[in-house]
Amino acid sequence: MKEFDTIAAIATSIGESGIAIIRVSGARALHIVGKVFQGMASFGLDNMKSHTLRYGYIVDTATGDKIDEVIVTYMKAPKSFTTEDTVEVNCHGGVISTKKVLEEILKSGARLAEPGEFTKRAFLNGRIDLSQAEAVIDIIRAKTDLGLKSAFMQSEGRLSKEITVLRNKILQIIAHIEATVDFPEDDLEEATSKQVLIVIEELINYINSLIKSAGHGKIIREGLSTVIIGKPNVGKSSLLNALLMENRAIVTDIPGTTRDIIEEYINIGGIPVKIVDTAGIRETEDLVEKLGVERSRSKIDEADLVILMLDGSEPLSEEDRSIIDYIKDKKYIVLINKEDLAQRLEEEDLIKLNTRFIFKISAKEARGMEYIEESIMELFFSGEITNSDIMITNTRHLEALYRAFESCGAARNTLLNTLAIDLASIDLRNAWKSLGEITGDTLEEDIVDKIFSEFCIGK
Repeated sequence: MKEFDTIAAIATSIGESGIAIIRVSGARALHIVGKVFQGMASFGLDNMKSHTLRYGYIVDTATGDKIDEVIVTYMKAPKSFTTEDTVEVNCHGGVISTKKVLEEILKSGARLAEPGEFTKRAFLNGRIDLSQAEAVIDIIRAKTDLGLKSAFMQSEGRLSKEITVLRNKILQIIAHIEATVDFPEDDLEEATSKQVLIVIEELINYINSLIKSAGHGKIIREGLSTVIIGKPNVGKSSLLNALLMENRAIVTDIPGTTRDIIEEYINIGGIPVKIVDTAGIRETEDLVEKLGVERSRSKIDEADLVILMLDGSEPLSEEDRSIIDYIKDKKYIVLINKEDLAQRLEEEDLIKLNTRFIFKISAKEARGMEYIEESIMELFFSGEITNSDIMITNTRHLEALYRAFESCGAARNTLLNTLAIDLASIDLRNAWKSLGEITGDTLEEDIVDKIFSEFCIGK
C-alpha cells in the first residue's frame, strides 16, 4: 500500500436531506476526526475498534461549541474501500451543518480531496483495476436497471478477467516465439508459426466480438438518441406526452406550437432513450419557428434513431416527402398517427418508404406505443438484449481494443507473408500493451489523472 496524506470530502449530495456523510481516508484519519469528536461520557476515538460505530458530537475546536450530532464509523486498513484507514462521519444533511463539520476536519489536519481521489487511491493501492474504477462512475450515472447491472458487472471485474486472460495468451505466444528464436531450426520455426497463427486468429475473433458489443454498450451507457419529426400539427408533442405518461409538451391545434427542442429520458425495455420533440419541419417566414426548424434538422443529423410521424387522416404532402428524403439514410420508424380518424393516406405512398417499421397509432389515446419498443429492440439489439454478456461501454476501452485488434492483425500478416516469427512478436507486444491500458497496467500517469478528474469530489 502506498503512503498518502489524509484526505476528506463530503461523499453525499449537497442539500437538505436526512443525513450527510463526510469521508476521511489516510493514516491519520482516526486521529484527525478524534480531535473534533466528543463522545458520550467523554469517550473519544482513540480505542475505537474497526468496523464499529460511535455516537457523539463534532465540536468547534476554537470555541468548544457543539456543531452537530453525529455517528462516526471506523474502517481500519486494509479493510476499506481505499485500503487505508477510513472514517465516515454521519451528520445531519443540512448545507451549513455539513460544511461546518468538514471545515473542522480540514482545520484539524486533513486535506480536501480532489475529484475521484478516494477511488483513485483504491486503484493505486491495488484494490481495484482501472476498468473497475471507471465502472464506479457508470454505476452513479446509470439511467436504467440494465445500465446499472452492466456497470456493476464491470465493477466486479468481469471485463478485467477477460482482458487478463487475453493478455496471458499473448504472453504465452511471445514466450513460445522467443524460445523458438533462441533455438533456431527451420522445421521448428515453421511448426511454431502454424501454431501461433491459430491462437492469433482466436484472439482476433474474440477481440472483434468485444468491439462489436460496443454499439450495444454505448446505448446502454449513454442512451439512444431518438428524434420525433414530422410536419406541424402531426402529433409529435402528443406522442412525447404519451411516452412520458405526463403532459410535458404543449398540445394545441395550432400548427407550429413547438418552437424549441424538448428533451426527456425514458426507459424502454431497459434502454435509456433520450426522446427529442422537435419543431415541425416546414418552410416558414416566422423567424423563431425557422430557428426551431434548423435545430430540428441538426438533431436529426445527430440522432441514432428517427421517429417519423405522418398524419393518417391526410394524403402525403410535399412537406412529408421532403422529410422522408432527408432521413432516408438514417434508421427510422414510421408512425401513422390519428388512426381513430378516417384514413386518407394512400397505401402506395407507404410502399415507397424504405423501412418495414411502419405502424398505425393514436398518440392522443396512447395506443400503439408498444410498437416503438419492439422496433428499437429489432433495429439495435436483434430482437433481444441481456445483461449476462460482457459489453464494452467505455470509449477509452474501445480505442484500446481497436489498437490491439490492429496489432494482432499485423502479427498475423507478418507470419503469413514472411514467416519471420520474431517480427510478429513486436506486434504482439503492442497488442499486450494496448489491452493493459484497459485495466491500467500499462497506462501513462497523466491519463490516469485525467480519468479520475471526471469523478465527483467525495467518490
